[in-house]
Amino acid sequence: MSPIFFIKRPIFALSIAILMVLVGGICVFLLPIAQFPEITPPQVQVTAGYPGASSEVVADIITTPIEEQVNGVENMMYMSSNSTNNGASSLTISFNIGTDLDIAAVDVQNRVDQAMANLPSIVQKSGVSVTKQSTTMLAVVSLYSEKDTYDSVFMGNYADIHLYDELKRVPGVGSITIFGLKEYAMRVWLDPQKMTAMGITPETVASAISKQNLQIVAGQVGALPLQDPTASTFQLTAKGRLENVDEFADIIVRSDGGAVVRIRDIGSVELGAQTYASNSTLSGKPATSMGIYQLPGANALDVTAGVKEAMARLAENFPDDLAYQMTFDTSEFVRISLVELVVTLLEAVGLVVLVIFIFLQSWRAAIIPVIAIPVSLIGAFAIMMAFGFSINTLTLLGLVLAIGLVVDDAIVVVENVERQMEKGNVSRRKATAIAMKEVTGPIIATSLVLLAVFIPASFVPGISGQLYNQFSLTIAFSVVLSTINSLSLSPALCGVLLRVKKNEERFVFFRWFNTMFEKVSDWYASLVQSLSKAWVIVLLVFCGLTVLMGYVTLHMSTGFVPEEDQGYFFVSFEGPPSMSLSRTDDAAKELTEIMMAQPGIQDVVVITGVDFLSGFTAKTSSGMAIPILTNWEDRTTDELSVWGIMASLRSKFHAVQKVQSTVLNAPAIMGLGSTGGFAFQIRDLNAQGAQALGKVTDDFIERIDGLDEIAFAMSSFSSDAPMYHLDIDRTKAKMLNIDLSTLFDVLQYNLASVYINDFNKYGKVYQVIVQAEGSSRRTPQDIGNLEVMNTFGEAVPLSALVEVQAVLGSENLSHYNMYTSAQVIGSSSPGFSSGDSIKAIRAEVAHLPQGYDFLWTDVVYQQIAAIKAIPIIFGLAILVVFLFLSAQYESWTIPFMILLTAPLAILGAVLALKVRSLDLDIYGQIGLILLIGLASKNAILIVEFAKKNRESGMGIVESAMNAAKLRLRPILMTALAFILGVVPLVIATGAGENSRHSIGTTVFGGMIAATFLSLVFVPIFYIMIESMREKFGFTSVIDDEDLG
Repeated sequence: MSPIFFIKRPIFALSIAILMVLVGGICVFLLPIAQFPEITPPQVQVTAGYPGASSEVVADIITTPIEEQVNGVENMMYMSSNSTNNGASSLTISFNIGTDLDIAAVDVQNRVDQAMANLPSIVQKSGVSVTKQSTTMLAVVSLYSEKDTYDSVFMGNYADIHLYDELKRVPGVGSITIFGLKEYAMRVWLDPQKMTAMGITPETVASAISKQNLQIVAGQVGALPLQDPTASTFQLTAKGRLENVDEFADIIVRSDGGAVVRIRDIGSVELGAQTYASNSTLSGKPATSMGIYQLPGANALDVTAGVKEAMARLAENFPDDLAYQMTFDTSEFVRISLVELVVTLLEAVGLVVLVIFIFLQSWRAAIIPVIAIPVSLIGAFAIMMAFGFSINTLTLLGLVLAIGLVVDDAIVVVENVERQMEKGNVSRRKATAIAMKEVTGPIIATSLVLLAVFIPASFVPGISGQLYNQFSLTIAFSVVLSTINSLSLSPALCGVLLRVKKNEERFVFFRWFNTMFEKVSDWYASLVQSLSKAWVIVLLVFCGLTVLMGYVTLHMSTGFVPEEDQGYFFVSFEGPPSMSLSRTDDAAKELTEIMMAQPGIQDVVVITGVDFLSGFTAKTSSGMAIPILTNWEDRTTDELSVWGIMASLRSKFHAVQKVQSTVLNAPAIMGLGSTGGFAFQIRDLNAQGAQALGKVTDDFIERIDGLDEIAFAMSSFSSDAPMYHLDIDRTKAKMLNIDLSTLFDVLQYNLASVYINDFNKYGKVYQVIVQAEGSSRRTPQDIGNLEVMNTFGEAVPLSALVEVQAVLGSENLSHYNMYTSAQVIGSSSPGFSSGDSIKAIRAEVAHLPQGYDFLWTDVVYQQIAAIKAIPIIFGLAILVVFLFLSAQYESWTIPFMILLTAPLAILGAVLALKVRSLDLDIYGQIGLILLIGLASKNAILIVEFAKKNRESGMGIVESAMNAAKLRLRPILMTALAFILGVVPLVIATGAGENSRHSIGTTVFGGMIAATFLSLVFVPIFYIMIESMREKFGFTSVIDDEDLG
C-alpha cells in the first residue's frame, strides 16, 4: 500500500501498530530464555566398565573396539575418550552444530551394537550405555547434614532414591549427575585364608550367589487349559532374589556330608557402596552434590524455578538434620545479565528520546519516532517466536542496537514533513504526501541495504553462523517492522499531529540551538565547496586512512567470546600419582579453608576422586572445587572481581604443598570446554607409548610456558604413576597343574570388584559385588599370600608363581580421534588475547618430534573455524550490498561511492577497541557487520538527494553541497540517536559487561567515524565520480526513446 493510503486512514495505520505490539507482547512471555542460542556442538557419550582393569587394558579391550566402529559416524566433528585405572571407559563424540542429537544418538548406538561382539563378556553383562550428553550444567543442588547425622553414603543414596527421579521430571531437565555418589551395593567380603582352609575357590562363591539369588517365576495354579476347570486361578510366588544382608550371608556355598558352609563362614556381607573412589563436601562439610543439566532449547529460568519448586516440595519429607542448598546456579548469571541488558535497553531508549526531542523540539514531532521504538522492538518478538529464537544475550544486544535504527526512518519522515510545511503554506496532510514521495525511495533503499548486510551473514554455517544468526536476524526483523511503521503509522501521525512553530515561538534553548545549527550547516556547505577544489588531497587523505585501517585491523588482538565474571570459577588440584583418596581429602580441606576465608566467596563445592580436566574421570589423587561468589552488587572492586579473587587464590594455594592447584575461570560459553582459556591435544601417531608421549608433552609445555603470551600451561596427563606389574611364571603354573584362568580368577575376585548379579531394595536395582576383605589386599606383599587351587585341589601360594615388580604407568589413557593423546590447557597472559596465544603456540608446533601432531580442541577449535568464516561473512555483506545498490540505482558507480564509507567506519571501530585495550572478538565482528550497513545508510541519504538535484539540472558541486546541507540535520539526528543509544553498552558494569563493552565500543567508535568522516568524504566522492562519469560519457539508464 502507498503511504498516501495511511495518510488518509490514520486509524487503520494505528490499528496495525497496536496489533503488532499486542502479538509481540504475548510472545515475550512465551519465548524461551537462555544465555546463548544453541551454539555448542551436540555430544553423545558411550560408557562401559571392567572393574579392576588397568587403563591400558580398558583402552585395548573396550575403548579401541568401540572407537573403531564409531569413528566416522555421520556428522562427527571429533571424538575423545578416557580409559582409567578404575576400569571405566568413556567416549564422547562431538557432532557438527545443527546435527539432530536424537538421530546422532541412534547412529552411535547402531555402531556400538556392532562392537559388542568384540567386548569381554563381563563388559557385555554390565552393559554399554549410549546417552545424549547435555553440555549445559544449569545448577548444582547439595545435600548436607548440619549436625553430621548422616554420612555421604546415606546422603548420596537418599538423593538417588528420593530426588533423582523427581527432578528428572521437571520440564526442561535433561540429565542429572550425582557427584560423589556411593551407590548402594551388596558387598560380599571374602577371607582368602578361611576359603583356602576349606578348599573353596572364589568361583564357587560366585556360582553360589548366581544360583541362589535369582528371580523365580513360579507360575499359576488352576490356569486353563484344564480337563476339569476349577473355580479359581491362583498366582504362585516364591522367594527368589534376596534382599538383605542376613539373607546373602546365609547363602550356602558348599554342603558335604551334612556340613554346610555359608558365606558368613568364609567372609562377611554388608550393604555398602558400589565404589568408594569419590567424596563431596559443601564449604567443608560432607555433602552430596547433584549437577542439573538442561535440555537444548529449554528456558533456563523456568527450569531453575521448576527445580527450586520441586526441591522445596521434596524437602518437606526430609529426615531430621538433612538439608539442601542450591549452591551453583548459572541461571542467576543469565537472569542478571539479561536484566542488565533490559536496563541498558531502557537507558538507550531514554537517550534516543532525548536526542530526538532536542532536534525536533516538539513533543508532537518527537512522539512519532518514539512510537516506532515499541512498535518495532516488541513486534520483533513475534517474528522471533516464529523463527524459533530465544530471548538471549545476542537477541537482546540486537534489540539494544536496533533502537537507534528503528527511529531513523521515522526521523527522516518527520524532518522532511516539517521541512515541507515550513517551505509553503500547505496542510499537514498535503505536506506529508509531498514529503513521502521524496523519502519513500531512500527509506526502502536504506532498509534493504541493512537487510542485505544482515541476512546473508545468518546463513554462514558453524558456530559463527549460529552467533550471527539470532543477532543479525533480530535486527533485521526490527528494521522490517520499522520500515513498515515509517511508511504507514509515521506519515499517518504526521498528518494528524505535526504543527510548525516559527523560530521565535520556540523555547529559548531551541532558538539558540537552531541558530547555531544553521551556522554549522552553512560552514559545512562551504567546507564541501572548498574541498571539492582540493579533491586530490581529500583522496590522498582517504587512501591514508584506509591504509591505517588495514594496518590497525591486521595488528588487532583477536579473540572469540570474551570471558565474563559469571559468579563462580573452578579449582583443579592434583597430588602425586597414586596418592590415596584420604590424603586428597586432607588437601581439599586445607584448600577449602583458604577459599572460605577469601573475601567475595560465599560457598565452595568440592569433589575429590575425579580429574576435572579429563572429563570427570576417576582419579584418587585429583579433585576439583567450584567456589561460588557473592552477588555482583557486593563485588564492585577489581579485587573482588572473579579475576581478582582467582589471582589472590593462586598465590595463597602455594601454601598447600600436598597438591598442585590450578585456578581456572568458567568457559565463556558453557559446553565449549570445561574451563576458559585454550586447550589442545598432542597425539602419538606411531604408538610410541605413554612414557614417550608424557616426555614430549612435558617438553612442549616447558617450551610454551616461557612465552610472554602464555600465563600458564599444564596437562593432567601422567605416565609416571607408581604401579605394580605381575610377572606370572606360566611354565611353572603348568608344571604345578594350575589353570591360568583359575589363577586369573583368584586375582580378579580378590583384588578387583567383581559384579555377580543384582538385588532389589528401596524400589531400585543394585549390584552384588564380591571382593577380598581389605586386610588381605593392603600392600603388594599381600598378593603373594593369596593361594590358588590346582587341578588336584592343592593350594599353591601366588608367591611361588608371581613376581611383583614396581613399574611406572598412566592412570588415565586418553584418545583423540583414535590416537593416544595428552590434553594441554592454559590461559593467556594479561594484555594478550587468545589470538595472540594461538599464534605463539602455533609457532612452537614445529618443534614437536616426528610421529606426534597437534590439534586444537574445544573453544579454540571453534575460534579458528570462526576466523575462517570472517572473510566469507564480510565478503558476502559487501557484495550483496553492492549488488543491491547497483540494481536500485542502475549504476556501478553510486554503490562504489557509498561503500567507500565502510573503511572509515571500520577504522573508527578498531581504534576505539585499541584505546580500550579490547580484543576484536565475535561481538566486535558483529559490530563491524552492522557498521557496513550504517555507514552505507548515511551515504545513501546524501547521494540520493545529490542524484535528484543533478537530474533536476543543478551543477555537480551545487548538487553535492545542497544535498549535504539538506541531509545534515537528519544524518546527525539519526547518528547521534544511535551513538547515544549504545553508550549504556560502552559503560556497562556487572554480569555480562565484557560482551557489552566489546560490541558497544565497536559500534560507538565506528559510528562516530562513519558519521563525521562520511559527511566530509561522501560529497567529494560524489563530485569526483559523477564528474568522471559525465566526462567520459558513461550512462546507466537507457532512455525510453533509445528503445525506439
